[in-house]
Amino acid sequence: MTPSIPTVSPILGRFTIEALPLHEPIVVATFVAVALGGAALLGALTWFKLWGYLWKEWFTTVDHKRIGIMYMILGIVMLLRGFSDAIMMRAQQAMAFNGSEGYLNAHHYDQVFTAHGVIMIFFVAMPIVTGLMNYVVPLQIGARDVSFPFLNNFSFWMTGAGAAIVMMSLFVGEFAQTGWLAMPPLSGIGASPGVGVDYYIWSLQIAGIGTLLSGVNLIATIVKMRAPGMSMMKMPIFCWTALCTNILIVAAFPVLTAVLALLSLDRYADTAFFTNTLGGNPMMYVNLIWIWGHPEVYILILPMFGVFSEVVSTFSGKRLFGYTSMVYATLVITVLAYLVWLHHFFTMGSGASVNSFFGITTMIISIPTGAKIFNWLFTMYRGRVRFELPMMWSVAFMITFTLGGMTGVLLAVPPADFVLHNSLFLVAHFHNVIIGGVLFGAFAAINYWWPKAFGFKLNQFWGKVSFWFWVIGFYFAFMPLYVLGLMGVTRRLRTFDDPSLQIWFIIAGFGAFLVAIGIGAMLMQFYVSIRDREQLRDPTGDPWNGRTLEWSTSSPPPDYNFAFTPVIHDNDAWWDMKARGYQRPVNGYADIHMPSNTGTGMILGGLSVAFGVAMIWYVWWLAALAFVGILAVAIGHTFNYKRDFHIPATEVTAIEDARTARLVGAAA
Repeated sequence: MTPSIPTVSPILGRFTIEALPLHEPIVVATFVAVALGGAALLGALTWFKLWGYLWKEWFTTVDHKRIGIMYMILGIVMLLRGFSDAIMMRAQQAMAFNGSEGYLNAHHYDQVFTAHGVIMIFFVAMPIVTGLMNYVVPLQIGARDVSFPFLNNFSFWMTGAGAAIVMMSLFVGEFAQTGWLAMPPLSGIGASPGVGVDYYIWSLQIAGIGTLLSGVNLIATIVKMRAPGMSMMKMPIFCWTALCTNILIVAAFPVLTAVLALLSLDRYADTAFFTNTLGGNPMMYVNLIWIWGHPEVYILILPMFGVFSEVVSTFSGKRLFGYTSMVYATLVITVLAYLVWLHHFFTMGSGASVNSFFGITTMIISIPTGAKIFNWLFTMYRGRVRFELPMMWSVAFMITFTLGGMTGVLLAVPPADFVLHNSLFLVAHFHNVIIGGVLFGAFAAINYWWPKAFGFKLNQFWGKVSFWFWVIGFYFAFMPLYVLGLMGVTRRLRTFDDPSLQIWFIIAGFGAFLVAIGIGAMLMQFYVSIRDREQLRDPTGDPWNGRTLEWSTSSPPPDYNFAFTPVIHDNDAWWDMKARGYQRPVNGYADIHMPSNTGTGMILGGLSVAFGVAMIWYVWWLAALAFVGILAVAIGHTFNYKRDFHIPATEVTAIEDARTARLVGAAA
């Protein structure tokens, strides 16, 4: 079947005034609110003359710490957008009974649930995970930065470019209406001739480049830049989980790039890779997307396993129980994550033998995960447990994630999956592990490492308000979906005929409202903490009595992280260094050379946005110009020889003397 090709103008491609969603009052109101908020922000930055500071110190930085913080900010901003989609879905489903169509039409609703999944996975969870690894890993292994600092800056701006394209789809054109994995033939040009799937493709392709390069960078950093004495089996568990995560990224993300490239060829060049005609096979897309998609969920959760290992050990006042078994459990999960993708389509007719293999391997992967849970519990056993906020999030994770894991094992049984496949039970399970694992882990990490990043603790009152509303709201929001799934209610429905179901959706909507309060309390926690930072400042730089190397530096760390390279003798490097006596180098400090900031990454990100948007709207002249611009800027950057700045030994000595004075004053 020959696809219907939209009318294309030589100047604007297929963009017309109809592409602006002026007939959607919700979108128009959102646009007005965003425009007013953006104008207020730009005005404030201009009024306080912050543009120069932001450009010099943040936008062009190659410092892994600031890049990590920017990743985290991007993730939190996109969380607000992704959660607003969730609230809209819950409100629509709670209202759409007894003949009511609700307030979202089908066209808009399909875009909302697709955008929600894409944003939460690619532009909330991935930036938060990448930001954590960027910030913490070099500090934990005793490195001054990552292996390729400029590549780190470029990776961030490519991720930001992908997020910008997704956000643009809200106001210009439309987003995909296919679900977050864009399965063909629904995502083909015949069924989806508009720009929605193209927005999906180019936002993920551009952001995926950033993620892949970040993975290469962090692997090189962990393998080649560990401090003397830090053998692989002396690395902190967080570094192990980061290493395995980035191995999965490098193994899985090229598959995503390839499958989206083939889908692009089907849409742009009339090929037939994933069609039902001309020799194509849509099931090949399903296999390829899940060969990426299942490792992806472990890419998200593995770093959080490392976070919980650090937090539980610190707040139990004990060494982590079973370090070696934790390492091997992480490695086993990494391997098995690549062997279980087919459990996502047990119902597709693969046969009993294939289903049995993937069902068994899915159950096996729960064993190393369960071993980790027991290791954390044994670490707490007879420890001096302090229920500070990071520990509270960790305990909430253990309870919530265990429940999600048990429902996952149930779904690994092919006969049960035949009943529950594509139901709200599956939605509840997925959110159970992603929210209970990834987001709870992110909040534990933010509260744990915030003093390291900024020099002061987060406000405990608002943090606990956020914690309780998040945890209680989660159970109200998703436990009803388990019930509905067992009753046979399928996902992605906009309206319902059975009025007896409405109460469950109302309860779920109430839970989403509680989570919204939790998010608001978290934002209030950030605001109050920054406002009262002098009262919350900890002069020791180590408010939690941490165990790993990052706490041996000042808080926040200097640009160069370590004035001299530490020598590692033990897994708990900081505790060991304190026991031995933290010694300065006998011959004093040496000069330090660090890479200079560069705006090339941001420029390449901006050109990538222009290229992606031009490809989405068939503006071929702009696509060609943007592509040539990307090549020219990238090649030009290779001739930039001024790549480091010099920190003289006298300045290093002054910084370290001031830090020593603070430590002595705190001890007194």
